[in-house]
Formats: sequence, C-alpha cells, structure tokens
Amino acid sequence: MSSSITSETLVRKLSHSTLRNLSDFLDPQDAWKGVLVDIHKDTGEPRYTQLHLRRFERLVTQGKSPTVELLYDWGTTNCTVGELVEILIRHKLLAPARVLLPDITAAPVATHWRAVEDPPTEYHREQTQLCAVKLDKAQLKEETPSTLPDSTTRPEESEEPDEEGFYSFTYRELTRITGNWDERPASLGGSRLGEGGFGIVFKGLHNIKPVAVKKLNLVDDLSPEELRSQFNQEIQTLKMLKHVNLVNMVGYSCDGQYPCLVYAYMSNGSLLDRLACLDGSSPLSWQVRCAITLGTARGLEYLHNNNHIHRDVKSGNILLDESFVPKISDFGLTRASAKLSCTTVITERIVGTTAYMAPEALRGEITPKSDVFSFGVVLLEILSGLPPVDENRDPKLLMEMKDEIEDEEITLEEFIDKKILDLDMESVERMYNVASQRLNERKNRRPLMNEVIAELEGS
Repeated sequence: MSSSITSETLVRKLSHSTLRNLSDFLDPQDAWKGVLVDIHKDTGEPRYTQLHLRRFERLVTQGKSPTVELLYDWGTTNCTVGELVEILIRHKLLAPARVLLPDITAAPVATHWRAVEDPPTEYHREQTQLCAVKLDKAQLKEETPSTLPDSTTRPEESEEPDEEGFYSFTYRELTRITGNWDERPASLGGSRLGEGGFGIVFKGLHNIKPVAVKKLNLVDDLSPEELRSQFNQEIQTLKMLKHVNLVNMVGYSCDGQYPCLVYAYMSNGSLLDRLACLDGSSPLSWQVRCAITLGTARGLEYLHNNNHIHRDVKSGNILLDESFVPKISDFGLTRASAKLSCTTVITERIVGTTAYMAPEALRGEITPKSDVFSFGVVLLEILSGLPPVDENRDPKLLMEMKDEIEDEEITLEEFIDKKILDLDMESVERMYNVASQRLNERKNRRPLMNEVIAELEGS
C-alpha cells in the first residue's frame, strides 16, 4: 500500500485498486452495511437511510461492489481516511483498516479473532436490528490447516459458533433440522435440494435461518480416506478464503456415519438449474447473466491470487443468492500451491467434470489455466442456455459447438439462447470472444482471470 496515504487523505483521492482491496474485506458477509449505518452528517444525523441501503444492495446484481460505490458516494463530502479508519476500528474491522494505515495497532476484542475477520457475533446481531437485513455468521481466515473438533464433545444445540466462527453440529442435530433427511424435493414439502458428485444437499433451518446441508456419501471409486480428505479440504479452504463470490460456510459435522457440510442457503439454486428454467423459474435476463459472469470471474481471480485451483468449475457449482449474486461452491477438489503461476502439478487421479475439462486436466495436470478453460465452457452455457453435454445433440459437448460457429456451420445468432429478451449483440459478441479465447487447447494461450475481468468490464 502506498505510504502516501495518511489520516488526512481524502477518501475520494483513494485509488481504485485500494478501494477494491477494501471491498475484498467488506463485501463478504455484507460488512459494508455496518460502515454505512455508522456514517453521519455534520449535524449528527445518519447520512444514509434504509432506501440508500437498498440502492447499494441492488448494485450487486449489476456486478458492482457496494463498498466501492459507498466510498465513492461518501467521498464527495470530503471525508478523510482517518474518519473511515475510526469507523472500521470501532467495528473491529482491522484488516481493511490496515489496508489504509498499516501501522494500526488496536487489538481485536479477543485474541482468537484474526485481523481479517468480519465483525464478531454480537456486532452482527446489532446490525441485523439496525439495518433489518440478514447477516451471516462470521467466518475466519486460517493460514495453516488445523485439526477439526469432534462435534460429539459439544452441546446438542450449537447455539454459538466456535472460536473460528463456524458451528460444530452433531449429526443428530442435522438429522433433526433436515426433517430426518427427508428426500422429497423441497419444492414438494421435503428437504432435498439436489445431488452433487459427492452427496445429497438438504434444506434445513438453523437459528431461524435456512441453511443447505451437504451429506457426503461414498461413491464407487472413492475410498473413505479420500472422502474424508475432500471433507477436510473444503473446510480448510473456506476457512482460509472468503470473498463475496465464494459460498459461505456455516459449519460442519464429523461425528456421524456421514460427514456433513453446512452452508448459507442460496435461494436461487445453481446457475445450471436457472439456465434450464428448472421448476418453472423465469429465464435469466442478459443483464443478470452478465453480472453472474463478472462475479464468477472475480471469485476465480480471488482463488488464483490466493494460490488455489478449484479444479471443478461448472455451472452446477455456481450458486445464486436471492439477488442472483454468484457464489462459487464445492471446494473438495481444490488444490493449493505456493507457485501456481509458474508450476504445473501432475496427479495420477483425474478429477473434475469431463464436459468442462481442459485437455491438460484430462492428462492429470493441475494448473489455474484449467479453471480458465472450464470458465469458458460456463460462458457458452450462459450465452446459449444449453447444457454442457447432451447425448441427443450433435455435437454432444457444448465446447465443440464453438468449432461449428467458427466453421460457419451455425451463426452466433442461432447459438444464442432465444429466451433472452433484452439481448445486446455487441456485448454478446464480446462475451463469446472471451469464451473462445479461454477454450484454446493450448493452455499458455489462455488469458489469466484478471484479463477476463478487464474484458468483461469493458462490456
């Protein structure tokens, strides 16, 4: 961070990159809302009302950061970095405060709260009442793996999160909140939300809030040790990484026959289901598709910048909240490396979803460029509304339809989802070009995610 920033620096003078760094801390868990309600006019009256808050919330669906837009707006009053830092410290948001003034030495409320966390539980309760919005429980960043607690040693009811910000559930408790694992579809009064590669996802109710509970099951080619490894991997990844475009983990259970992961409930399901208009849902508008694309790209960029490769990027692993904000999920296959940008790891076990996999991934290579390729397939889904693979289609794989467009066997206009009513062909062509570049069979010719974002933001 530039040493030229002082307490007297005007907020409106901060660079865009500094504002984006702040947004990485304040956008997740809606921590920016706490800052908003603590901004006052010279008269002492709150500067922002509930109407302002809703306006900033709506910006998320446009692919914009509410933190950045809030600071742009507040900055017009000639407020200073010192005033902003005072608010951040007041709400125990030390990490973003140190983005501005690295020498801040104020300590968190308790020694186990790390500097990168969101506000503690009590602050969440207060802001929920002030803003009349639902805030998720804080999740913390861990720099090294830790041993998972045995939930059998905890009370039957997980009334408070542990010192790491997660709930440790008993299997019996999850059985209760999911209606004894009611496998009837949630749309028909049951609890089942869907099924992934490693288990079934159920809807439950915890602390009056809906949650999604993934019960991990063994599959034919997966040993109990590998299943446990993927369970631990997902937990450790979500402890280390937090971003507005990554799914929020609430807690986990590891005392029963099946390990379980508990997430914040995503009311609009997966991108795969919404593109297919499953359960009679309305087609996604072009504007919403563009926002989902940009948000997903930002989430992947954050993963790669923090030395993680997802390895299973697909529309079924992109979840949508009530505002259609995309959240990348399913981190059981994620691999961490200290040198992602220059090192390719080779593995004997080929994992992922074939319809999205890059040629090198099929050979067992693990590289961020494989995530870029998979993202290109997702872009084709967003453009066409078609599934990634269809046994009754020629070609069966969606990625191969790019060749038909380039060979002029079909036009781009014929490829585009006919359900899109607010189509903008100029931005459609731009997105298709982005997808086409990411699907290059030679990984070194695929642009990185930061370049993807720059091109998408240009649309």
